[in-house]
Amino acid sequence: MKKNSKKNPTIKLGKLFFSVFFLFLSVFFFLSYFNLAGIIGKFSKKISIFLFGKGTYFLFLVFFLISLSLLFSKVENFKKILIFSSVFCILSIVGLLKEGILGKFLSVVLEKLLGEIITKILFFGIFSASLYGFFYLVKEERGEEGKVSFLKKIFQPKFKVVPLQLEKEVTKKIVEKEEIPKQKKISEYKTFPPELLEDEKGSAQPADIEKNAQLIKKTLEDFGIKVQMGPVSVGPTVTQYTLKPAEGTKLSKISALNREISLALASHPIRIEAPIPGKSLVGIEVPNKVREVVRLKKLIFSQNFQKAKGNLVFVLGKDVAGEPQFADLSKMPHLLVAGATGTGKTIFLNTILISFLAKLSPQNLRLLLIDPKRVEFNLYEDLPHLIPPIIHEVNEVIKVCDWLIEEMEGRFEDFSQEKVRNIEEYNQKAEKEKIQKIPYIVLIIDELADIMIQRGKEIEAKIVKLAQKARAVGIHLILATQRPSAEILTGLIKTNITSRIAFQVPSQVDSRTILDTSGAEKLLGLGDMLFLSPEIGKPKRIQAPFVSQAEIKRIVEWLKNNVERPKEDFLAQTLQEALKRTEKREVYLDIDDPLIEEAKKLIFQTKRASASFLQRRLKIGYARAARILDILEQMGIVGKADGAKPREVYLPDDWKEC
Repeated sequence: MKKNSKKNPTIKLGKLFFSVFFLFLSVFFFLSYFNLAGIIGKFSKKISIFLFGKGTYFLFLVFFLISLSLLFSKVENFKKILIFSSVFCILSIVGLLKEGILGKFLSVVLEKLLGEIITKILFFGIFSASLYGFFYLVKEERGEEGKVSFLKKIFQPKFKVVPLQLEKEVTKKIVEKEEIPKQKKISEYKTFPPELLEDEKGSAQPADIEKNAQLIKKTLEDFGIKVQMGPVSVGPTVTQYTLKPAEGTKLSKISALNREISLALASHPIRIEAPIPGKSLVGIEVPNKVREVVRLKKLIFSQNFQKAKGNLVFVLGKDVAGEPQFADLSKMPHLLVAGATGTGKTIFLNTILISFLAKLSPQNLRLLLIDPKRVEFNLYEDLPHLIPPIIHEVNEVIKVCDWLIEEMEGRFEDFSQEKVRNIEEYNQKAEKEKIQKIPYIVLIIDELADIMIQRGKEIEAKIVKLAQKARAVGIHLILATQRPSAEILTGLIKTNITSRIAFQVPSQVDSRTILDTSGAEKLLGLGDMLFLSPEIGKPKRIQAPFVSQAEIKRIVEWLKNNVERPKEDFLAQTLQEALKRTEKREVYLDIDDPLIEEAKKLIFQTKRASASFLQRRLKIGYARAARILDILEQMGIVGKADGAKPREVYLPDDWKEC
């Protein structure tokens, strides 16, 4: 702005000239009120009183404000704002006063249309806006860097775009030149840089939309169904044509014509959604000629995702209208993912993991990865969020589930002692008392079928127990399988995990096994999926994003070099101990913690024993406190956990002598 004014000195000279001119008019009208401006002053006073009545006595003030605005304004396109403020200021004054021919005309017309009260409110609002316009011109143009005022957005939309785009381009160039810091640990968790993910390339190309719409309408009319075509939405994978059938038409008749419509459009497979949830329309989804490859970068670094308030928010992809879709695992609270081999399940699990890593630190989230196939999760071995190791053997899976159940029961005991209902309340209380928070734990099983085939009954019982109770303590499950049969996805598992995602499957039977409805057999593969949750009721079609192995490697490497693991990783220690136990679980924990003796004295003195109690009094982490409590239980000092009841404390005979 300043540069422009230096290059054009005539602009400053013109503003100065008009500023002096309006200052002269202000003085002239003020003196004319006292008949001190000669013949011209008397004549001007008569005309202004005829037009504005008593509003004439405010003219000198308006001209004075115009003069100030011209003199001090730094806004380039000030003319529009100045004219707006000046004219509407005078009109609102005479309208409120009902003076002069102009004021009477305005007030009479508006009062007949709007009533007296609304008319006064309207005039007062216009008067306030006019004064703000003068104030805006006199004050500095920008109060804060990067923020543009409301009036400038109205009057100068063209000036807003160019500098912002230039600023973004410069910032982008600086970021590209900036090297990612290596081997430098940081205590504060930050999202990995966007450069580690790849940009989207190309866009979806649908078939002839107008032609297809006419073909759909004609095909339905050939079978005696009259419809009115509605709006069309072009998504990354399919184009959704909407239509409204005539009154009295059964939707089942339209759904039954799936193959006929597919034949007319020469497109297969198509999917009919009758009706579209939340709309009184029927949707017909037709595959695009060229699909859009949805990438994770734009979705993860969008404002909607970054500002999402959920605890475990992750990216789903884009819907049939191309709108980004997100979900919160903590609200689900568990997720079932199924579909045929090669349809995008594992890539989608990577999307979930990258979504978590973008927002949550290892202090807030720990991951348990089970990979019977041994090849899918190897890239995450060095991840700071991981509770190592990655599990491959079925026997180890049983022990991991047992360990999770113990962790769940221990957390419930602590919640009971602290009189809180869930992990959110506990962590809020922990933040106030400045003690360590409890992290969320997410267990991801990439191939459930391999485990269920070998130890089906045991695994089912443990999964069901966790699914029923673990939500409140921050433990969540994500189960994936390529065999959506009744032997793998049993009735008990499906009953307790109501949020499900189905990728392409070979038959309608498989679709019904996953979603309890058909539709997954008509998907197009490569990340095309149906998402079902209790909140939406009906499956929603979404194109999952693609994330490559190279992108995952870069992100894991960056996190390994820039994010610290928890200093006292007792979750990993207790998991390792659980994996070393025999099936009878009679092996004692190693008594190597220096705080065990202090914990014993504290428990004997207070006759209280809980992990949260030790955590507060000894100022240690939750996992370490729970481990000490397990050791004391095996030593026979405290009793076993019994639901909400406090543990028993067994005092030794010689305690008084200690």
